[in-house]
Amino acid sequence: MKERENMLKSMTGFGRCEKADAERKVVVEMKAVNHRYLDINVKIPKKLSFYEAGIRSILKKYISRGKADVFISFEELKSNNVCVKYNEAIAKEYYDSLKKMAETFEVKDDISVSLLSNYPEVLTLEEEESDEQELWHLIEEAVTGASIQLVESRSQEGENLSRDLCDKLNAMLQVVHTIEGMSPQILNEYRDKLRNKVEELLGDTKIDESILATEVTIFADKICVDEETVRLKSHIENMLSCLKQGEEVGRRLDFIAQEMNREANTILSKANNIDITNMAIDLKTEIEKIREQIQNIE
Repeated sequence: MKERENMLKSMTGFGRCEKADAERKVVVEMKAVNHRYLDINVKIPKKLSFYEAGIRSILKKYISRGKADVFISFEELKSNNVCVKYNEAIAKEYYDSLKKMAETFEVKDDISVSLLSNYPEVLTLEEEESDEQELWHLIEEAVTGASIQLVESRSQEGENLSRDLCDKLNAMLQVVHTIEGMSPQILNEYRDKLRNKVEELLGDTKIDESILATEVTIFADKICVDEETVRLKSHIENMLSCLKQGEEVGRRLDFIAQEMNREANTILSKANNIDITNMAIDLKTEIEKIREQIQNIE
């Protein structure tokens, strides 16, 4: 348990635990899926409803986010869990009444134990009360065991998610580096294209280099994505750092992914080159995949 405390966790998982003693058995099963907040639904036998608050308190120690459905079943293992209760006060009422009748009507007093025991409520069958502390101990063990198993399941899934997300993010970094490397090339190509066009129009007339430089500068401002690539790299590295830290980072990762998508959109809108356009589209596609996966992180 301690080894996984700081690991990234998925919100999807399953846990089961069964605990029993000589008299009863408690089985706890739980399954969890992604949810924006913490939503715990406990289905419990009426006999155990008294313990629901304690059960929820245990669950909140292990689950901080997600929708969890918890099913608890209870079984009495004793073949006979009822006892006979003797109601002395009621028996005395019957006895006193019978004695008075015998005196009033001057008849033989033939009151016997077997006669009194046949009257209503003198002897009753009642279910034996369970020891509340012993029963709670059994429930506590079962709920805790199932919760630990759920956390293990979520941690394992979290490891798989983290590995896949890191692969995607590292691949995105390579794409961003490629876009950065292409910027000077695009400017040089535009400068050469512009120079050739001007020479074609002016013939032997000398080109004003200052005007040419101004035009190239204006074009560079329009297509420059340096700020966007720097911010995008920073967001990617920030997300990689969060994934390594683990713990409860789902909401933070979702926010970072939104910022990444914003930068990719700007790069796409500024793209003046088919290769950069395609790479920006690929970035947006990968970011969308990442956002979908992040929705399942605690």
